[in-house]
Amino acid sequence: MVDSIDGALAPDADRARLLESDAEAERPAAAAAPVADDSGPRLVCAPALQVTQGKRRFYSLVLPSRVLAATCAVEARLENPIDGFQRLLDKKRAREIADYIDCGFGSVPSAIILSAQPAAELRFDKRTGELTFRMDKRSFLIIDGQHRVFGFNLAEKSVDAPVVVYNKLTRAQECQLFMDINTKQRPVPPELLLDIRRLSETESEAEALLHNVFDLFANEADSVLAGLLSPSERRKGKISRVTFNSALKSIDGAFVDAEAADVYRVLNTYLQACLNGLGMHGVAGNIVNPALFKALILLFANVAERVADRHGGKYTLHNFEEVLAPFFRKLKKSDLPKPTTGHLALYEFYRKALSSGFSLKQWLFA
Repeated sequence: MVDSIDGALAPDADRARLLESDAEAERPAAAAAPVADDSGPRLVCAPALQVTQGKRRFYSLVLPSRVLAATCAVEARLENPIDGFQRLLDKKRAREIADYIDCGFGSVPSAIILSAQPAAELRFDKRTGELTFRMDKRSFLIIDGQHRVFGFNLAEKSVDAPVVVYNKLTRAQECQLFMDINTKQRPVPPELLLDIRRLSETESEAEALLHNVFDLFANEADSVLAGLLSPSERRKGKISRVTFNSALKSIDGAFVDAEAADVYRVLNTYLQACLNGLGMHGVAGNIVNPALFKALILLFANVAERVADRHGGKYTLHNFEEVLAPFFRKLKKSDLPKPTTGHLALYEFYRKALSSGFSLKQWLFA
């Protein structure tokens, strides 16, 4: 089943010209006559560039979103398991795109990739550089950009969108193009996006606090994580900004209304006590293991509560070690987590070991 976009509007007169023709072959523009009424086939004529890359030829042009809404469809695999290859539409994502456009500042410059279907009767006039196709709800199959097309259609505003159109592709070639687009492109690392969010001045207050705390751990001379952090990418043997933020978000309730410098001071002391404990077994370097790091951060609230009860909230290295040293002495090197151990399960058993003397070895290697 081919899914088309409902509620499409006819293109504006200043966006595209409506022509009348049933020909599929290229022909001079002089042979095309304007439509006098809507009784005949409606055609869109738009300036385009013909591009050849390797063995493939495609057309690059700009179309109003209303034209795309009226002419584009998708083949959802779950609805057409034999021929379909597209993912099912995420309506929430499409609505987010629509809201982004309607806010007045939204811009989505990446091209929508289409494959012309027989219903389009696509033709290109080399002399005038114009691409012509029929206004039919099955003129184009969306190869890439279905959420943008549906989002544009949901938006109150009509926008111009860059479009790439392939012609006369077989279904196998359309599938191959879909796979190439979705496997050969690398997404922007989430660590880099966090840096860009700060540059774009769109951080929330909570995000700004995490960003500042990370930067203190990365730059302060007394940081126990100096040299162990990677701010803009995921690197082996380093704690990424994404891992760091995820860990601290799990205990954000402990730092309500706190300044970044205060969070850094307390956590830096706590992590120093943890490193000293790991050092008992010669595995201090394991702190960069994401599961271990997250589990230890989760354990902070349990340890800090004991320090507060015993020492009135004086979070010194000595006081943290008073609570943590017995815990780490119970462990053996072989008790430390396997790479596949989840941080939540690891934390739960750390919590039990902290309070009851539970042996992790009994759980991990049972």
